[in-house]
Amino acid sequence: MRFARLGPIGQEVPVMLDGERVLDLRGITTDIDGSFLSSGGPARVAAALAAGALPELDGADALRIGAPIARPSAVYCIGMNYAAHAAESGSAPPENLVMFMKSPNTIVGPDDDLVIPRGSSKTDWEVELAVVIGRSTSALASKSESRAQIAGFAVANDLSEREWQLEISGGQWSKGKSAPGFCPLGPWLVTPDEVDADDVGLRSRVNDEPRQDSRTVDLIFGIDRIVWELSRRLTLEPGDLILTGTPEGVGLSGRFPYLSAGDVVDIEIDGLGHQRQRCVAA
Repeated sequence: MRFARLGPIGQEVPVMLDGERVLDLRGITTDIDGSFLSSGGPARVAAALAAGALPELDGADALRIGAPIARPSAVYCIGMNYAAHAAESGSAPPENLVMFMKSPNTIVGPDDDLVIPRGSSKTDWEVELAVVIGRSTSALASKSESRAQIAGFAVANDLSEREWQLEISGGQWSKGKSAPGFCPLGPWLVTPDEVDADDVGLRSRVNDEPRQDSRTVDLIFGIDRIVWELSRRLTLEPGDLILTGTPEGVGLSGRFPYLSAGDVVDIEIDGLGHQRQRCVAA
């Protein structure tokens, strides 16, 4: 299934996409959030779909696309999780999982404008596979238990201000990761049965020029390893978001200019959809 949230900021309507039809889920849930995911919401939607009980949403094509999940309790990010990206960042591939965090209020719709932060000279793009947690998860015994904790997958842009992240960070990356709007998400939350997330292509372009082009099979720490290892260190809540890392081809490499007002960023992942952000000045 593909879930989405459509409408103005703060007034998004939960929907399911069934082929070309956009089906209104307000008869089942008020939102696509942790409570919906952990209480059997997707199963209730499937039953209602089979019964023909989901109405179409009038005017859906004209509505803004919001992030496909409401604000989670946390956004966990895995750093340098593709060997080539670690190399272009000037680092060896990590031997242990690198984790940092973004503020949950960075999450915005996939096509919302990207406001370059005031004082920024090094705003960077990063296409990433996002994992959405579907149930409270802690202390998993093995990686084999990880997949059952996942509600779905989405496209994310882990936007970064590299000067704030690396040069004046004090050793902590989150300062450069948490500017307003620095986590465009969506357009869809896609359930695990719909996509082989362990091997999908992910790409980015800036002003229609190719930047990143890789596959998730190249992840150093795979999806199951990430969920299992995080569960050993902390408790993942329903609706929480995990960004799994970005491949090579970002501005930090020195091969491309950083983003500025007027640029257009496109990112996509096979089976999960496409985003486009127009960069504007603060």
